[in-house]
Amino acid sequence: MKLDAGRALARRALARMDESAAGALVPLASTRPCRLALAALAHSADSLICIPALAALWWVQGFSFRAAAFPPAAGYAVAVFAVAAMKLAIRRPRPEGDWGAIYRRTDPRSFPSGHAARTMALAAACAVSGLGLPAVLLAPWSVAVGLARAALGVHHFSDVAAGWAVGAAAGALGAALAPLVASP
Repeated sequence: MKLDAGRALARRALARMDESAAGALVPLASTRPCRLALAALAHSADSLICIPALAALWWVQGFSFRAAAFPPAAGYAVAVFAVAAMKLAIRRPRPEGDWGAIYRRTDPRSFPSGHAARTMALAAACAVSGLGLPAVLLAPWSVAVGLARAALGVHHFSDVAAGWAVGAAAGALGAALAPLVASP
């Protein structure tokens, strides 16, 4: 019984945090120019953009498992699988809203945010792999993408925060596993 009470308390606290964050973030999307800018930012992390970019970078580096592009790609892949498993297990619906119809149709679950997880996985994998400049550039992009998705109402803030945490772990794991794949 205490476990159920604890879960209910945690859910209420999470709901209050999400409401507070929504109150601060959603107004950012209230004008058309801001909404368009936030939408462009949110879409910049779509898999249809990130996967070809990673593939092109890896291609430029000769498709070597020792290439600098491999650890971020490995972290990205770990994040994809981790998020899919969590979404299937948790099944939290997306918040009500009108933006992001394609996401709402193809992926009606919101926890954790896949965009936040995948982008943070790229940043974390770069950091763990010693790729300082890419990590410094990718981390704020990840934060901006996640905040844009919460402002547009396609995610609760807690979905995004969880995505960042999952992504950081996935990126570190992917970067740690990459040398094992690259070794002869």
